[in-house]
Amino acid sequence: MNGQAARCLSYLLTGVTALLLTCGTAAYCLAEGPPRSLTLPEALGLADRNNHDLAKAREFGRQVQGKYVEERAAALPHLSLNGQLSRQEDDSQALFWPPLSGAQDSRSLSVGLSQALFTWGKLGAAIRAAKKGFLTADDELRQARADTRQAVSVAFYDLLLAKEEANIARRNLNLKQTHLDKARRRRDLGVATDYDVLAAKVAAENARPQVIHTENQVGIARDRLKVLTGSQEEIDAQGPLADDDSHSPLPSYGQALARALKRRPDLDSLLHRQEIADELINIAKAEDKPRLDLNADYGRRQLEVAGYRGSGPAWDAGVTLSFPFFDGMKARGKVAQAKSDRRGLTIDAAKLKDEIGLEIRTALAQARETREIETALAGTAKQAGQLLEMAERGQELGVKTRLEVEDAELNLMQAQTNLARARRDHLTALVALKRAMGTLDE
Repeated sequence: MNGQAARCLSYLLTGVTALLLTCGTAAYCLAEGPPRSLTLPEALGLADRNNHDLAKAREFGRQVQGKYVEERAAALPHLSLNGQLSRQEDDSQALFWPPLSGAQDSRSLSVGLSQALFTWGKLGAAIRAAKKGFLTADDELRQARADTRQAVSVAFYDLLLAKEEANIARRNLNLKQTHLDKARRRRDLGVATDYDVLAAKVAAENARPQVIHTENQVGIARDRLKVLTGSQEEIDAQGPLADDDSHSPLPSYGQALARALKRRPDLDSLLHRQEIADELINIAKAEDKPRLDLNADYGRRQLEVAGYRGSGPAWDAGVTLSFPFFDGMKARGKVAQAKSDRRGLTIDAAKLKDEIGLEIRTALAQARETREIETALAGTAKQAGQLLEMAERGQELGVKTRLEVEDAELNLMQAQTNLARARRDHLTALVALKRAMGTLDE
């Protein structure tokens, strides 16, 4: 009985465990739910709020703001509270005045003031350079936003392409399965052989791996879009693999280049950095120049010597002149370095303009090429569909063979896949063109 009871208890625990696992799996599936479908503008908006690169660019802006506050502080008065408590013992003056011998206690509390009066333009240049840093931070944010929007757009179109390829693969598998069902019915009617059924079955099984592969690519594309948008939930791309503006006239090279030179954030950043470099030259030039500083201190002091105690207000104020008229030519070396950095930024700006011109030419050429390919493949896909219809009717009439129908099906699948890829390539080429012109955020 004990063994039978143990077996019954074991069966009961196994059943309860299976039930809990089943309920847990069902609850998980219900909690997960279908992915959230997003349009491209919604995906871009989600990335603007959650993308890590954009968050880092915003933090750089806060860092620049802190730098400006730091540089501005040098031009403002500095106040400090100073306190002192000390004891001193010196018997060297006991011979002249005995009360001076022994311990001396000193206590003081004062407020100190320091203010730069004249720095040969050094402080003003530092503040202006820090202000230019705000513009540089804004340029970095625009650059990060452009990069993010391009990456999100490409990932969005890649997901649409993956879904379209998965649909094509499923349609092909369904078509192969339909042929298999027809072959079985014809065999049952005595107008087809086992060979025909086996050939149709092999064709259907050969189409199944492509379905598995394309559905896996859909999952990978969804994960990439999720990471780029910073979404905390599963998302999906919604919309056709097309754009109403995809076939609008392309700008000329001159128009695109003029717009890029006006809108590119990386070029604006270099120009602002040149202005900062000019101020750094002024700062370096002031290193060996005179400067004036005001220093003042006001408070109360108490002195106790040999039982005598005295206290009262105490203050001092003065203007300090410092003139490092010879520093071993250290300042001259700093000026030379600052000027060299300024010339380097000028060279970088000229180089970037050349690269922008080449990028514009390449983007325009790719946009024209992908547009022409898409137009050509659209006609090819339509003709491949007509060819399949003719082959299927011919097979029903007995003038076309099964191999000719399968060949037409393969041609249609390839044409539809190539057309979907061409549409994706054209859309991403347009995104690259807008990115090159600096208009991706419009």
